[in-house]
Amino acid sequence: MSYPQPPQVHHQPPMPPPAPQNGLGTAGFVLGLVGLLFSFLPVIGVVAWPLVILGLVLGLVGVSKANRGQATNKGLAVAGIALSAIGLVICVLWAAVFTKAASDVDRAVDELKAEADKQSVVLYEVTGEGTGASVTYSSYSDGGASTNDEDITTFPWTKEVTVKGLFSGGTLTVVTGADGGTVTCRITVDGVEKKTATATGTFSVASCSDF
Repeated sequence: MSYPQPPQVHHQPPMPPPAPQNGLGTAGFVLGLVGLLFSFLPVIGVVAWPLVILGLVLGLVGVSKANRGQATNKGLAVAGIALSAIGLVICVLWAAVFTKAASDVDRAVDELKAEADKQSVVLYEVTGEGTGASVTYSSYSDGGASTNDEDITTFPWTKEVTVKGLFSGGTLTVVTGADGGTVTCRITVDGVEKKTATATGTFSVASCSDF
């Protein structure tokens, strides 16, 4: 007499846990490292901006996945965040430096333009003792240059001219006569003395130039 066999129950083996997904944390580390290296380069470093920003984002996502047990490379992800943050700070500093440099250049250009358009009043003066002297004065500016000679018999003698531009100026030379004497030349620009010189004797020269 045979008895029925009990039904056999087959148990399925448990599914293995999903493999940790470490790609984002690793990518964040690589991008942060490369971005940091590029950030030290003044011009080429502009490419570091997207690298460090993306590295920072991927590193944060990698840490989040590690905290949930979906990744095992939390340390690498944290390192990627640190590298990306340092690279981002360096990029910001470079941007500040370039911004200031551009501002300084603009200011210098504006100052040069203002100086080029500036007009100045040049006053030539001759004082002294004696019967007279010969005076030669010149002026030059953006509008050109001129030279004039005069024989003077009385002191003081003055002449005023207006000059303009970056490369403006003039000269003043006084020569005593055969009877000698003492002469002094003086040049002022907008009321500020620039040059003065004195000569004594026969056919002595007092020269005011290079101002």
